[in-house]
Amino acid sequence: MPNETRKILFICTGNICRSPTAEGVFRALLEQEGLAEQVEVDSAGTTSYHVGSPPDPRTQAAARRRDYDLSAQRARQIRVDDCRYYDYLIVMDSDNYERVRDLCADSNSTVKRFLEFAPDTDVLDVPDPYYGGEQGFERVLDLIEAASRGLLNELRTT
Repeated sequence: MPNETRKILFICTGNICRSPTAEGVFRALLEQEGLAEQVEVDSAGTTSYHVGSPPDPRTQAAARRRDYDLSAQRARQIRVDDCRYYDYLIVMDSDNYERVRDLCADSNSTVKRFLEFAPDTDVLDVPDPYYGGEQGFERVLDLIEAASRGLLNELRTT
């Protein structure tokens, strides 16, 4: 991985389920690989519905079962300044992709769907587990863990 610090922002709708999970999983992977000092990670939502709230309790419970701690995170909404600050804006679904691409049209940041980094998955969008049952949160974790490994591999080669 090149020496400059990379900056990654994970983005979903409300920043209480998918993007905080991605932030927590990717942060843990960076720690495990000894790369935490080389990559800055944060998360945000495209809406202001939950600004200031911690991740959904079901999200936190699912993450804890896999030894990820999301308890210190608080939801925030993406800002235009984020478009210029972060190198990678990683979105969870097609709706988020459109919103972020439009918001960040004048920046040099790379906007990608997270599951582009997990080509062996059977979906392009990380499904929103907010209205689903416990299995939805587990599925989100499976997808995010796979995409996180793919993203780390891309960072190592670019």
